[in-house]
Amino acid sequence: MEEPRDAKQLRLVVLSDQVLFRTSLARLLATETGFDVVHECGTFDEALEYIHVSPVDIVLFDLTEGGQRASDFISAARSAGYEGRFLVMAEAVETQGLATTLKLGASGVFRKSEAPDRLVLAIRLIAAGAVWVDHGIIQMLSGIEPPNQVGNRKSALGERESKVIFGIMQGLTTRKIGANMGLSESKVKNILQGLFAKTGVRKRSQLVRLAMEGSIATEWANREVPTA
Repeated sequence: MEEPRDAKQLRLVVLSDQVLFRTSLARLLATETGFDVVHECGTFDEALEYIHVSPVDIVLFDLTEGGQRASDFISAARSAGYEGRFLVMAEAVETQGLATTLKLGASGVFRKSEAPDRLVLAIRLIAAGAVWVDHGIIQMLSGIEPPNQVGNRKSALGERESKVIFGIMQGLTTRKIGANMGLSESKVKNILQGLFAKTGVRKRSQLVRLAMEGSIATEWANREVPTA
């Protein structure tokens, strides 16, 4: 997916109990065109209080903040009426907890070891509706065991289907996915429609979350992933 070109300022909240990390990240993002860091906070409660009364587009938060599960925060924010997006900042990630976080509504997971320009790209793509999951995290998540409630929707995917999902996870357009795979854009669209039919979903984001949950078994382990 291409970066959004409109001039709208993205209102960002930075949440972390690590003051140096939080302040440094806020200052970095404030230098980027189109970004407005409207608030910094050190606890989930403070963030919930702020987004309840002020418009926010994206909350960037540290997965380790206060030791509380990220999924609890997302669930509480949605219950309070927050309609924006979430980007999780992570170092070490526990796979099943991460899958739950994505299922509840996080739009992406970004590793703190990645370069600042990748973070800027991730934020812009998430704002445009993409799902961002780092290459290394995708490889790690490929080993998640499907939960018991998956039922009949579990379905094994082939190599091409897996690569298409990889591309979607990276926020790529069908044209870019096709270029990476050596396929035409129409062929990628056909594969995508087949994925929708096989899994019973209608949106790209739903495909990604099924993969994160382990509801669809891919053949992507140890394969090269297209990058944005």
